[in-house]
Amino acid sequence: MADAAAPDGRKAGMWVTVWGVLLIVAGAVAILVPAPAALAFVLLLAWLLVFAGVVEVVYAFHQRGEDGFGWKIVSALATLVLGILMLLFPGAGIATLALMIGGFLIATGASNVMLALRLKPKAGWGWVLLDGVLAIVVAILIASRWPQDSIGFVGILVGISLISGGMWRIVLGRALRSGAVPMPAKQG
Repeated sequence: MADAAAPDGRKAGMWVTVWGVLLIVAGAVAILVPAPAALAFVLLLAWLLVFAGVVEVVYAFHQRGEDGFGWKIVSALATLVLGILMLLFPGAGIATLALMIGGFLIATGASNVMLALRLKPKAGWGWVLLDGVLAIVVAILIASRWPQDSIGFVGILVGISLISGGMWRIVLGRALRSGAVPMPAKQG
């Protein structure tokens, strides 16, 4: 039975490793060119919010006979306006994004630290712990230099976090490919 799962583990391990390599490459690019990386990211996010706002407006009108129509419209317009404001004022968007990234990194870091403590003493648990601690340190750095260094922080510090996340995923992918980490049984 374990041999039947081995090809799935090798395939999953390959994709986890590929994802890790892509994270490292993205992190390196963000570190090398932080200002364009920050601007590109905030503009992408702004367009996603505009798109989401339009979709939410359409959805709200399709559901206008249901309870909460007014709240659906308010939520949709808030999403749309936020996206438009980020397009018009990308510098403020980057500063706001720096705070959001800091909050995300605190949550991700705490989650990864807890995950690492649950995985201990399994292979690779230390990498997950390192990633969690590094994410928390990056969040503290963002908060200490906000807003004056928001552009650099969005590019450089998130780039470091991407590289760290890529490293532990490569280690996990290698463990999956070697069979050191068993794949969960398929339900069915």
